[in-house]
Amino acid sequence: MEITDLLRRAHDGDADAFETLIPLVYDELKVLASKHLCREYSHESIQTTALVHEAFLRLAGSPLPECQNRSHFFSIAARVMRRVLVDLARSRHAVKRGGGIDVSAAGFTGLGAPHDEMFLALEEALERLTAQSPIKGQLIELRYFAGLSTEEAAETLSLPVYTARRELRLARAWLQHELT
Repeated sequence: MEITDLLRRAHDGDADAFETLIPLVYDELKVLASKHLCREYSHESIQTTALVHEAFLRLAGSPLPECQNRSHFFSIAARVMRRVLVDLARSRHAVKRGGGIDVSAAGFTGLGAPHDEMFLALEEALERLTAQSPIKGQLIELRYFAGLSTEEAAETLSLPVYTARRELRLARAWLQHELT
């Protein structure tokens, strides 16, 4: 069965479609999570499986957004994984400051304050970029967090490839300026 068809059925509330979808995308989501974690934290910091499971729980816990295609689904999954990591970093930061809860029992162990602070700074900069230019924010998210190629990101956003390349260059320069 085609993933796009299952995504449409899951969006329409078909629980069986979501159950069928999980094994079809699970391995790819683990690869996506692993790439995501390699960029943000060391391998020992957080278990890829725990991140994928938390993302699935969040996706299953709310109505599945309408997905245009496979790439769009993986973009949504990457966004959910990023939110998991941001929530984790914020929780750890709050614990460090004397508030919040300790989430290390959920399999998210070993994250350090320097990594959390860098990750939160990147997240805040990305939020500012997205507020100024939603296309640039979406392109960064699709390219670097969802792992799509520039061409796939352009297709997902219905942009010409040359426009996507230009906007990505500008977005990277803006983020680099903000983070230095």
